[in-house]
Amino acid sequence: MNNKELKKRRMWTYFIDATEELIHTEGFKQVTIRKVADKAGYNSATIYNYFGELSHLLFFASLKFLKPYFKVVTEEIKKTSDPIEKYLVAWEVFSEHSFKNPDVFHSAYLMDLGEHPESLLAHYYELYPADLLDVSDELKPALMKRNIDDRGRFAISYMIKAGVVDEDEAEELNELTNLIWQGMFTNVLNNRNRYTAEEAHVQSMKYIREIILAKTNKV
Repeated sequence: MNNKELKKRRMWTYFIDATEELIHTEGFKQVTIRKVADKAGYNSATIYNYFGELSHLLFFASLKFLKPYFKVVTEEIKKTSDPIEKYLVAWEVFSEHSFKNPDVFHSAYLMDLGEHPESLLAHYYELYPADLLDVSDELKPALMKRNIDDRGRFAISYMIKAGVVDEDEAEELNELTNLIWQGMFTNVLNNRNRYTAEEAHVQSMKYIREIILAKTNKV
């Protein structure tokens, strides 16, 4: 790696780390390009040499906040070999963490990042490869998927391989479960829901579990 590339990587981490610190101290909604620049010790114009827009900075910073989620889902999925239970566990952990940290999960998985969000995700792990050290090889492919539908397809692949559902049934189940979560999550994120974060998680998992068990003939 030449000096120019090293400098570029260093500048990226300066701004991402500054964004992370601002989120910690002020919250997602208070982060601005100017504040990030001031925190990192540069002017705002410099940031645009490395990031196209604020959403990209928030996306990269949000991934740093996902490490506890990655750790828990890795540990929990290892505890069962049953393909249906693996899918349920994947949803349980994702749902619980997403409702506890809606701004983080919105930025990481739903916020409009423009073109080629997958390349941004890959670039993050180039900058922070240590974030993958505690993630099992089984789950690493899923972490390289930013699209919720694609991540769901990976999670449900265990059931396809085991013959529990065929590909068409899996696609339908994936769409239904994603719609349940996204509907509840969007309402919570926009303060349009009567549920607390914990209640939203419990209610979402009630519906998701019912659909999964119905579609796999377990009820």
